[in-house]
Amino acid sequence: MADPIEDGPLRVVVADDHPVYRDGLAMLLCSVPGLTVVGTAADGAAAVALALEEQPDVVVMDVQMPELDGIEATRRITSESPSVGVVVLTMSEDDGTVFDAVRAGARGYLLKGADQEEVVRAITTVANGGAVFGAALARRITEFFAAGPSGPATAFPQLTAREREVLDLVAAGRTNAHIAATLYLSPKTVRNNVSNVLAKLQVTDRAQAIVRAREAGLGR
Repeated sequence: MADPIEDGPLRVVVADDHPVYRDGLAMLLCSVPGLTVVGTAADGAAAVALALEEQPDVVVMDVQMPELDGIEATRRITSESPSVGVVVLTMSEDDGTVFDAVRAGARGYLLKGADQEEVVRAITTVANGGAVFGAALARRITEFFAAGPSGPATAFPQLTAREREVLDLVAAGRTNAHIAATLYLSPKTVRNNVSNVLAKLQVTDRAQAIVRAREAGLGR
C-alpha cells in the first residue's frame, strides 16, 4: 500500500447513496493532509467500477445502497483487486452485518457516528495493511469465529477464497515469490493478501499465521 509520506497522499474513494453525507465526508477527507479523494459513488455498482478503474488505497463503503449493496460491492472489489482496502462505514451494529462485511473482505468497520480522527486513522491503518473494527466489534468477531467448527473446509470463514489459498501455501512453507508463481499473481498482490490474512487472523507475524493454519489442517 502507498505510504502517504513517501509515495504521495493515500487515494480514497467514498461510496454512499446519501449525497449530503457522501459529499461532506469527501470534503472532510480532502482537507486532511496525506489523503486525497479520487472519486465518489452513489451506489454499489458504481463503487465497484470506480474502485477497479482508480485502484485507490482505500474505499470507504456504506452498506445500504441501491443497485448493489456495500457488502457485495466489497466482495467484488476485494476479489478483483486485493490491493484495495475497504472500510465499511454504516449505521448498523448488527452482528450479521459486521460478519458479512468481514467475510466479504472489509478490513475496517466503523459506525457513522465515528469522529474525523477515527475515520482518518481507520483509512490510514487499512491502507498500510492493518485492520480496524473497534474493541467491541473485534471482540465479537473473535468470539464468533472461535466458536465455529474447525477443520480445513470450515476454518477461517472470515477469509476470502483467495486469502485461504494464500494462507494454505504460507502454511506449507512457501515464499511469497513461490506463491505468486503458483497462483499467477503479482508479488504486490501476494503481499497484500498476506497482510489481509494476518489482520483477519489477528496475528502479528507469518509464523503465528502458520501455527494457526496448521492447527486447522491447512498447509498439508
